[in-house]
Amino acid sequence: MRKEDLRIIFMGTPDFAVPALQALVENGWNVVAVITAPDKPAGRGLKLVHSPVKELALQHNLPVLQPTNLKDLTFQEELRSYNASLQVIVAFRMLPEAVWNMPPLGSLNIHASLLPHYRGAAPINWALIHGDQETGVTSFFLQHEIDTGDIILQKKVAIAPEDNFGTLYEKLKHAGAELLLETTQAIVEDRVQPYPQPQPEEPLRMAPKIFKQTCQIDWNQPARQVHNFVRGLSPYPAAWTVLEEKQFKIFSGHVLEKSSLSAPGAYSTDGKTYLHLQCGENTGFAVEELQMEGKKRMKIQDFLRGFTFQQAV
Repeated sequence: MRKEDLRIIFMGTPDFAVPALQALVENGWNVVAVITAPDKPAGRGLKLVHSPVKELALQHNLPVLQPTNLKDLTFQEELRSYNASLQVIVAFRMLPEAVWNMPPLGSLNIHASLLPHYRGAAPINWALIHGDQETGVTSFFLQHEIDTGDIILQKKVAIAPEDNFGTLYEKLKHAGAELLLETTQAIVEDRVQPYPQPQPEEPLRMAPKIFKQTCQIDWNQPARQVHNFVRGLSPYPAAWTVLEEKQFKIFSGHVLEKSSLSAPGAYSTDGKTYLHLQCGENTGFAVEELQMEGKKRMKIQDFLRGFTFQQAV
């Protein structure tokens, strides 16, 4: 197949998908249309705002479809009219079979983990929360069960000790774009040999969607696990805890190998430079950056200049 004969429909919505679409366009791939989420009201004026993917698509004069219902037959007819040979999905919602099974070459997805581990909506967060030192991106063909299709290619990405969700997200969105180019090139050159996802001996680590209640810190855990939990949720949606009846988001900190406060969740401070919290196994966590409800995000030293903890040990 010639490169120009590969007609691609791109599906994606958030910032994570932008480098992948950009890579296709800049490298001369034939993107015939883009599917993204409907515009949403935002800000004080509730003005309708385009998704990041739509913004890029409009810059390149690409046709944009924004269905509210992917099962709608009118939408599916319009989608079919583009005669796509391949659909590329990056950070988009689940597709009905009538959609993902439409193009003759199938629908490929770029997923931000080394499948089969971390199937689900939040693979970047959970890799950090579990303290992994390596993750990556996977291209695979969609099938019925979510994130279970045959693998095409994978690219590994190291997780640095200082990485949090924000920095790892940046690494993986660009790695995903690179992997997409490698995958599409392999497809046109007929070098693709998809293989079933392996079944490792250890239990699969999953990546379920994260909710606010998921983000509450459990101070009974050892400090290393608390540290990984905080970095896995920083800067968004952010781990949180309650101190003196106020909710605090915790964005960063470091492990104290020894701590002997009264019980997990107890805290101490000199009122100037540090806030330490007791964790499990006689370890502690030193907060470096936090945000009290209704206030802005601050370094701990700046925060303590304007706030006094009354109950700290």
